[in-house]
Amino acid sequence: MYAIVDIAGQQFKVQKDQKIFVHRLEAEEGTEMNFDKVLLVDNEGKVTIGAPTVENAKVTAKVLDHVKGDKVIVFKKKRRKGYKVKNGHRQQFTQIQIGEIVA
Repeated sequence: MYAIVDIAGQQFKVQKDQKIFVHRLEAEEGTEMNFDKVLLVDNEGKVTIGAPTVENAKVTAKVLDHVKGDKVIVFKKKRRKGYKVKNGHRQQFTQIQIGEIVA
């Protein structure tokens, strides 16, 4: 059984006990969260597609950790002008574990 769910503006294909990284969520570590924007549910070949979401379907997940992603270097340069700018960025993520899918 799997579901396609909208979490923090992105769509993820999730299954039970799967661990995924999503954009930073405002929740404490160890708390349970419910996601109601379920777009599709597949239950052993029986597919339910929402319009736009599936009625009475939800996905529960547990917040495991708040982490930072890999560093991305941004380097800008204009030739012959003496212009060079180097910036770094680390995206903040939340690791969640999918508990159950209720359809």
